[in-house]
Amino acid sequence: MLSSSQWGVFCSCYYLNNFLKTNHTMLQDSPEKLYEAFGELLYVIAMADGLIDEKEISALEQVLADNPWAADIRWSFDYERKKQNSPEAAYQKVLDYCQHVGPKAAYKDMLEVMYAIAKASEGVSEAEQHIMDTFTKTLTDRFKKDLDRLDFDAV
Repeated sequence: MLSSSQWGVFCSCYYLNNFLKTNHTMLQDSPEKLYEAFGELLYVIAMADGLIDEKEISALEQVLADNPWAADIRWSFDYERKKQNSPEAAYQKVLDYCQHVGPKAAYKDMLEVMYAIAKASEGVSEAEQHIMDTFTKTLTDRFKKDLDRLDFDAV
């Protein structure tokens, strides 16, 4: 017979396993998923002022012209736009995904693309700057905490 603490651990593992089975595509660490997340984040930036301007679309097309992942990024951006998903929900989904997959060199390039989209329509707004700053700070803080939790003496 399981003690109450053993039962709690068992239930937690059971529910986590079921969550991962049903949400495995959301949590996969693949370049396609990462760039789809970037497309969602670009949607958030473009929607920061409440609407997506044609200048932002032109900037997106120009910046992505030579990007090998442009199709994934654009597909995700267009999907969010077509569904008119909440920018707040999209932002949280992207942040959760990026925290899950950890540091990636591609984040630096993504920030440059975000900035290009933001400045395309009458310069970078306070809302757009806030999103970029918050995204960067939240991920940086998370990754630093992850490093702090590592026990390097055990290696």
